[in-house]
Amino acid sequence: MRTFRFAVTASHAGSGEAWVALARRAEELGYGALLVPDHLSQQLSPIAAMATAAAATSSLRIGGFVFANDFRHPLMLAREAATLDLLSNGRLELGLGAGWRTSDYRQLGMPYDAPGRRIDRLVESSLLVKRLLAGETVTHDGPHYHLGAARVWPRPIQRPHPPIIMGGGGPRMLRLAAREADIVGFIPQFSQRGRPILTDAGEAALDRKVAIVREAAGERFERLELNLFIVDAGMVGSGQPAPRTLVAAAKAATVGLAGSPYFLYGTLPALRERLERRRGLTTISYYAIRQGSMEAMAPLVAALAGR
Repeated sequence: MRTFRFAVTASHAGSGEAWVALARRAEELGYGALLVPDHLSQQLSPIAAMATAAAATSSLRIGGFVFANDFRHPLMLAREAATLDLLSNGRLELGLGAGWRTSDYRQLGMPYDAPGRRIDRLVESSLLVKRLLAGETVTHDGPHYHLGAARVWPRPIQRPHPPIIMGGGGPRMLRLAAREADIVGFIPQFSQRGRPILTDAGEAALDRKVAIVREAAGERFERLELNLFIVDAGMVGSGQPAPRTLVAAAKAATVGLAGSPYFLYGTLPALRERLERRRGLTTISYYAIRQGSMEAMAPLVAALAGR
């Protein structure tokens, strides 16, 4: 059984000093990774932010969570990934996704194709990225990408390639992740308009997703690390300021009724029991906490990380 690991998902800071302080604080609190999303909203550009965080820390892993395939050619992304892995001394986690936020596509002037077509492109691209990072010289003439004797230099430190994060909410993305990724992430499924489907955000739906991954992965399943993206989180008690603990208590009651695994609210003993029970049933051991909840969830990280 894998030990627990926690990441901070972060995307904004008011200055370089503030971003460096955030990365160092995450490392100090015991978080294992800093993960940066890839959107054209008010957020830092992920590659520069990841490189800065890696330079400011010594053990904190860095990752894109996740790079939107349609915005990034596989050869260029593989080159950036290899350089990041080298310069971070082998601390990269490479997230790959099909893209989902409609506003990103609108700003880029790109058509927001149906999920199947976006996933088709990701299937082809992800295999190319893995081959390039593994050191192959790749000539490829596919339906979406064309490469002529393409190579990547430098080679990444992690061999054959940095761990690949893939995931999603729909069956096809989960099956792809089960076959090709090292870390499988779970989120609610999105509609064809790029909006989360609320009926897909419960514990029963998560159990079905894990079952899909288990079946598709076959004997690979034991080697996979399963990740859960936490939309919001808060701690009741454990030294938290009174206003914050009152808000967390109120949200804990609401979330308890809703039963969504993508929210973490409660006392430290209750949260610890919940995560340990879920790991026993599903093997999920890796949690991505948003930066606004990093400090509040530090007691949970201290209690479970590495155990």
